[in-house]
Amino acid sequence: MNYRTDLSEDEKILMAIVRAAESFKRIASSLFHKYDLSFPQYNILRVLDASDDGQSRITEVSRIMLVSGANLTGLAKRLEKSGFILRKSDPKDERVTLLQVTSKGKTVLAEIEASRDELLENMLQGFSAEEKKTIYNMVKRLLRNTRRLA
Repeated sequence: MNYRTDLSEDEKILMAIVRAAESFKRIASSLFHKYDLSFPQYNILRVLDASDDGQSRITEVSRIMLVSGANLTGLAKRLEKSGFILRKSDPKDERVTLLQVTSKGKTVLAEIEASRDELLENMLQGFSAEEKKTIYNMVKRLLRNTRRLA
């Protein structure tokens, strides 16, 4: 379908980035759904799996994911109910909640890995390693500019 657009070149760039991100999120979400995980729940498992001893403070996970504490608490409760994580008090400070990935959570991450990698490879097909590095650095710069405005 052809149509005229009044978007400036700058808006076209940003909209293309948004469309690519939304497409990735939609396709990846369908993959994660097969394991009864939402996109944010999967990301929590990834953050925890990359943390020391597979655990982290809920506030730290919230900061890394840019998700409010209240939203993260709800996501964590559902992950715990499904057996993917444990929620427990920090022995050093009872007021702090720790999240820890379980063996079930690690197993699911391992099962998802090959399909996720294939998705990433297909989305970035035709881009050289140098082009990928350039895109990554440009998007990081865009994010820094965005943070200054917030």
